[in-house]
Amino acid sequence: MNGSISISNETTSFSGQCHRDTRVAQVVFPVLYTILFLAGFLLNSLAILAFFQIPTTSSFIVYLQNILLSDFIMTLMLPLKILADSELGLWQLKAFVCRFSAVVFYDTMYISIVLLGLISLDRFLKIVRPFGKVWLRTVTSAKIISGFVWLFFLGLSLPNMILSNRKATPFSVKKCALLKNHLGLKWHEAVNYICQIVFWTVLILILLFYVIIAKKIYSSYRKTQTAECKIKQRAKGKVFIIITVFFICFAPFHFARVPYTLSQTGKTRDCSMHNQLFIAKEGTLWLAATNICMDPLIYILLCKQFIEKAFCVKMRKSRSTTQENISIALDTGVST
Repeated sequence: MNGSISISNETTSFSGQCHRDTRVAQVVFPVLYTILFLAGFLLNSLAILAFFQIPTTSSFIVYLQNILLSDFIMTLMLPLKILADSELGLWQLKAFVCRFSAVVFYDTMYISIVLLGLISLDRFLKIVRPFGKVWLRTVTSAKIISGFVWLFFLGLSLPNMILSNRKATPFSVKKCALLKNHLGLKWHEAVNYICQIVFWTVLILILLFYVIIAKKIYSSYRKTQTAECKIKQRAKGKVFIIITVFFICFAPFHFARVPYTLSQTGKTRDCSMHNQLFIAKEGTLWLAATNICMDPLIYILLCKQFIEKAFCVKMRKSRSTTQENISIALDTGVST
């Protein structure tokens, strides 16, 4: 799970042969992560205060609460990454980042990916089978599934922490892979492939869900041309924010991750390629981390209760059928 955050001097020896220019990693990315941390901490703190006031009465709320927890933990890992990457901290801090906080950072990223898939499934069932009772949409099942997701990724990540047991020195902490023993490197490579499988599986399922959702919304729109039904369909269409966030944040990183992992495990020897893959991985990793700021858009667009609690704005109840339909479409799962 450890993405092996690389920290080095302006030109650092890589595997004794390849020199990497990390000025971008030491200056540009720490600034970008600092901005991201400030924004993410503010948004997620506000979201936590709001969700404390929202009763857990639906599977949708359960998944939102879990993704919020995941995002907040990731946010708290950012200051350590910033200090390590910019070399403002002691080299012992870099060892801690490699062995622990970077592992947690990646852990929470994949937990968020799976939870976005589960939220997509929940919305799919809500729109396609609005009146059907499905076990997957009960609060109990959502809690069990969410707990399993956390335990699964914890099980994957623990060996990455334990097997990073080589002696830490000012030189070895410059590249996290140097702290791993032979088995640790193999496990790291295997976990990367497992995470790739998880991502692409979730991506395919999400695409399938939204193709069906789009067809249903379009079909309903064609059949009923009244103004109130058009408003209802537009409201339902807001669920596409989930797949938008998923693609923007996570797709680029997974295109860059496999070749970068191969370069870390010694299967790519070209120095220029090492440097290009490093910059590509770090750039797309920052984009993946923006998930902590993008997820609140899901809360705002799809959770009426969140808007009421976070912004102290009471959603007015209109007697008109139009407003009732909008409320149904934006339903967060309070009524199952």
